[in-house]
Amino acid sequence: MGLCHGKPIEQQSKSLPISIETDEKKTPQQAKSSSKFPFYSPSPLHSFFKTSPAVSSSSSVSSTPLRIFKRPFPPPSPAKHIRAFLARRYGSVKPNEASIPEGSECDVGLDKKFGFSRQFASHYEIDGEVGRGHFGYTCSAKGRKGSLKGQDVAVKVIPKSKMTTAIAIEDVRREVKILSALTGHKNLVQFYDAFEDDENVYIVMELCKGGELLDKILQRGGKYSEEDAKKVMVQILSVVAYCHLQGVVHRDLKPENFLFSTKDETSPLKAIDFGLSDYVRPDERLNDIVGSAYYVAPEVLHRTYGTEADMWSIGVIAYILLCGSRPFWARSESGIFRAVLKAEPNFEEAPWPSLSPDAVDFVKRLLNKDYRKRLTAAQALCHPWLAGSHELKIPSDMIIYKLVKVYIMSSSLRKSALMSLAKTLTVPQLTYLREQFNLLGPSKNGYISMLNYKTAILKSSTEAIKDSRVLDFVNMISCLQYKKLDFEEFCASALSVYQLEAMGTWEQHARRAYELFEKDGNRVIMIEELASELGLGPSVPVQETREELVIKPTVAELPHCPMKVAAPGVVRQILRVELEQSIDGLQSRDAASLPLWISSTNVGFPPPRHFCMLPETLTWPFFRSDLLCLTVARISIFLLLLLRLYHSIAHS
Repeated sequence: MGLCHGKPIEQQSKSLPISIETDEKKTPQQAKSSSKFPFYSPSPLHSFFKTSPAVSSSSSVSSTPLRIFKRPFPPPSPAKHIRAFLARRYGSVKPNEASIPEGSECDVGLDKKFGFSRQFASHYEIDGEVGRGHFGYTCSAKGRKGSLKGQDVAVKVIPKSKMTTAIAIEDVRREVKILSALTGHKNLVQFYDAFEDDENVYIVMELCKGGELLDKILQRGGKYSEEDAKKVMVQILSVVAYCHLQGVVHRDLKPENFLFSTKDETSPLKAIDFGLSDYVRPDERLNDIVGSAYYVAPEVLHRTYGTEADMWSIGVIAYILLCGSRPFWARSESGIFRAVLKAEPNFEEAPWPSLSPDAVDFVKRLLNKDYRKRLTAAQALCHPWLAGSHELKIPSDMIIYKLVKVYIMSSSLRKSALMSLAKTLTVPQLTYLREQFNLLGPSKNGYISMLNYKTAILKSSTEAIKDSRVLDFVNMISCLQYKKLDFEEFCASALSVYQLEAMGTWEQHARRAYELFEKDGNRVIMIEELASELGLGPSVPVQETREELVIKPTVAELPHCPMKVAAPGVVRQILRVELEQSIDGLQSRDAASLPLWISSTNVGFPPPRHFCMLPETLTWPFFRSDLLCLTVARISIFLLLLLRLYHSIAHS
């Protein structure tokens, strides 16, 4: 079975139920009440996802050839760890199983009083059920009195019997808090009130009668046209950018969680279901494994992620909208996870060759496994594919704040390199940076100070931004002592080298920046400064280090610089943006992606075609001293621990 791409949505919906039950057949009613895979929040529309009657177990067994496996056991899967995590979080491996009755051992000591009003019955009259999930169900209702008298609303009912752990109770409390704080955006379901009684929690929200985005995709034969897909993506990105600015990550973005307000497809699209959402600071990482299998980001499976995980999910939605297939598909949850971690989306088969290059680039930049190279929501709204299709005001982007903080604390060498690189940006690439610069409120002279960053955030802040502690991070920046920035230096400070490397024009930027650096800067790098950038200790003789770095390329290879020094380690230190810790499984940048060469007299950006020489020019003695010291230190610590363990055993 292919891991790189899936079947069309229509075929997938017939061959693979939404709950990913593949080992046994179930009736639609059973599929609603139980799930083998609790990691997925199912859609209430199970009628679209039934097992195909044409596929029988007997025929598949008889037609399967004998296979000899090299391994006696299947490879390890993240699925069991996810089940274990959910068991700890919700008190049961399968949350859809019969609920634990009140008063059981799991509920001892749990405070299930939320402090909400207990007058739900006097305010609303419940009608029929409109949807059901793992931990609750949604009904339509009508207001009996007050400002919502006679108005249709949606009521999410969460039984308290399902809240078997303190974490589950906190999740409900946080969902109400986030909905209350974020309500007001035109593409986010409006929150009205929350109630409770002895048995349930009731969350009263806007009733969206237009159905799920998934329904519309299926009605259109599995995919949208480019123009219609643009309209959908703009609305999704708008609400996600709004949430991310307030420090809220949704963590369960998928077509089932976007509803149309009315039956008209031109009606606004509303984001729903914030049950898995959480607060996150710009400089923090989350480690809870939550989400839906087909839409989960690789870094979520690695248990270290932030708002970039939502952008991956949006990339999956965009892929489905444009081609009608899931980018990662398998017949089991473990297969899906392996595909997400290892496989690449297929952009070779139809209809991708017939789509515009901007559309393909848009999806590729969202489905980048390296979260540092992924577009943010605000950047995606400025992408050439969407730039001319909306008139939305681009919101502030929190990545600007993270990059500026790193820039201020960088060395003068790195700042000079970024200045040269920023001068190579084209006018379309500067659109996003110009929007962000204007949002900071520059003075009449065109300068901004560190205080402007805090002022800009406060203008668009909600109650959610206080709980997410985004303001604490912004206060750190506003307190930094640094000169005022003009637009040119702002571009250098807000430039993400990782994202620039992900573009197809990276080589042109590197070549042009090299020429600009030699023309404008041509500053001398002292050998001590070079050693400091490399992280070499004072014990390493400077002269020895310098001798190991010197190379003598032939005139034919480098006619204009006969005594250049190639040092990939220096390059990585200079232009590395240490925003987040690297996650396991990410490919490190090889020599071909390193933008700088360092010489004994100047620093610049070389033509990328010369990078093929780098592995030959950097010899072992260059790193030998540091690595030897580090190895000896680790061995010493290990021996001391063994000695301590031996003494403890002997005395016992």
